[in-house]
Amino acid sequence: MKRGKNYTEKSNTVDREKLYLPNDAVKLVKESGFAKFDESIELHFNLGIDPRHADQQLRGTTTLPHGSGKTIKILVVTSAGKVEEAKAAGADFVGSDDVVEKIQKGWLDFDLILATPDMMGKIGRLGRILGAKGLMPNPKSGTVVQDIAKAVKEFKSGKVEYRNDKAGLLHFTIGKLSFNEDAIRENFDAIYDLVLKIKPSKAKGIYIKSLVLCSTMGPGIQIETQKVKWKEN
Repeated sequence: MKRGKNYTEKSNTVDREKLYLPNDAVKLVKESGFAKFDESIELHFNLGIDPRHADQQLRGTTTLPHGSGKTIKILVVTSAGKVEEAKAAGADFVGSDDVVEKIQKGWLDFDLILATPDMMGKIGRLGRILGAKGLMPNPKSGTVVQDIAKAVKEFKSGKVEYRNDKAGLLHFTIGKLSFNEDAIRENFDAIYDLVLKIKPSKAKGIYIKSLVLCSTMGPGIQIETQKVKWKEN
């Protein structure tokens, strides 16, 4: 793949054969950003799990200490009685049958759907559309809730959803390049602790096979997972 001049220049500052300690990786990822926008910082885990088995699939939500830095557009699908409650909490779009119909016609201008349990029968008809985009509400991911106002506030303030892909990879956005190094490291530690905590009991062999930190446009930086918990590193 042909890379641009800026990427090539920044990529040359990263040793692809080296496993970096966390603090060094955080410093380097900030230095390797070059885009004219505030790039997201991503953390990618290659895990020793078998996603074909339900008891080795990882899915849920967590809250980052300093948030992800991302501004997300939230759609709430709920009954009429909770519409004003959802709007007051900060939801970008709120509706019921009207938004279900709108989605059926192709509207997908949102990043997350929160729904109350009573609406799932109607949303279920959108499974093919929403499932393909990874947007289908699910109780396991904290997106089907009764307390809709609380859920909106949590996701707006930095709660993130995660789910492994078919290859056993787990991806997180842990901040922006504009974050200071301490905030990035604290978010990093929170996610690393989470991944260790949710290790499936049936997973065999090496659990964290590799761990890569990068910015949206920048090169990947491989991290030494065996020393990742050394706080001084």
